[in-house]
Amino acid sequence: MTDGLTAEKIIPHSPSTVHHKDAMRNCALSMDQIQEMRCPLSPVGEAPLSPAYTSISRHRHGSGGRVLAVIPPSPVMRRSSEPHLSPSSSSNNVLCSDTPPSAHGYPSDGSEGGGSYCELRPGQPPTPPSKSYVERLRVEEGRAPGSAPGDGGESFAVPLVESSSCFRPGRYQSTLLPAENKPLEMGVLKRVKELLAEVDPKTAAKHITKADCMVARILGVTKEMQRMMGVSSGLELLTLPHGHQLRLDLLERFYTMSIMMAVDLLGCTGSTEERAALLYKTIQLAAELKSTMGNMFGFAAIMRALELPQISRLDQTWMTLRQRHTEGAILYEKKLKPFMKGLNEGKESSVLSSTSFPHVVPVLCLLEKGVAVGEGPEPWDASECGVDVVMSHLEAARSIAHHGGLYHTNAESKLHDFQEREEVSEIFCTEFQMRLLWGSRGSEGSQSERYEKFDKVLTALSHKLEPPVRHSEL
Repeated sequence: MTDGLTAEKIIPHSPSTVHHKDAMRNCALSMDQIQEMRCPLSPVGEAPLSPAYTSISRHRHGSGGRVLAVIPPSPVMRRSSEPHLSPSSSSNNVLCSDTPPSAHGYPSDGSEGGGSYCELRPGQPPTPPSKSYVERLRVEEGRAPGSAPGDGGESFAVPLVESSSCFRPGRYQSTLLPAENKPLEMGVLKRVKELLAEVDPKTAAKHITKADCMVARILGVTKEMQRMMGVSSGLELLTLPHGHQLRLDLLERFYTMSIMMAVDLLGCTGSTEERAALLYKTIQLAAELKSTMGNMFGFAAIMRALELPQISRLDQTWMTLRQRHTEGAILYEKKLKPFMKGLNEGKESSVLSSTSFPHVVPVLCLLEKGVAVGEGPEPWDASECGVDVVMSHLEAARSIAHHGGLYHTNAESKLHDFQEREEVSEIFCTEFQMRLLWGSRGSEGSQSERYEKFDKVLTALSHKLEPPVRHSEL
């Protein structure tokens, strides 16, 4: 043989092997039999049809014509599927194999029907599976084997690429707003403050969570919406290329909600104690969103409002908070603020089993870098470990997309038996907030221009409450 062996070592004829002559003659295969067992489709004719087929040559003695066994080549040149003589049983010369019987996916036993793996005489070939892989997949999907998409099965539909926002403030009709309104109308602002004062932080957190989950398509997703998205959850859609518009809508809601809460705080023109009490209630709202509702998206929006420079510069208000509401100040400084920082840097994560809306803001900013509007550098821009932060958020995005069904279940559980108040729900509606902050005309303007203008408005309100200290007065 020249194709299966590089070097042959012939066992010499000796008296010690005479009693094995008959067994050797029965086990050995002729060269013609080997050629018939070779795979005809193999490029070099070496691939066996089954593990039982093996390359064996015989050597006839020049005088007696005896058939002698051949020891396979060295392990370096031998294929793993070829049988070889066990070195530990030189007296019996037992053929062994490196490959277990189940290596080819078919069970092997010692019965006559199946044949032994190590026997030189090949048994009957195994029966192939009755069903093909595609047919089994169709059965698992609830489709009859052999059915085509046109035969009643579900056919693939190309996902819809959305090109317009789901927010249409120009068409929004409200019981709290007139048909045409100016930015920050005093009558509307007064009514909003009254409604917010009536609800406790936990109730407000439930209203915010319900609105957040609806916008993100965690809740309220129909079969038709799933078909149009191409996925079952908005949390998976926001990680895909055709989820561009959903990412923009979520960023719009995030920034608008934080501005709305900042206006509520800066619009409190009463005493410092009143502002400190409102600040404490806002901190409690953030804590409810984080712990009770598991809404990291809403929690991040409230924390952004509290960390805005127009709010953080109110030294007298924060001082009064520490004096009158010490537990609120400790909660904010020692728990909520460090946790928010850890989320943004990818060092902290929410508990999966109790989260209804994960922290997706860093992912939105990464994927919409040219569109996202921020007041400062992102954590991955300022940190020395910026690449690690980015990789952490991208890995989190994979997990978020994978567990969309679990977030849906958690959101439904936390909002079970929740009774909405129509007017309170309207306050936390993004379209209402856009109309209230920028008016019926300005609400549909450029996003960057709207945010830039309102940043100046917040600065003016903050300076009105606590005028900046001039250097001459120091």
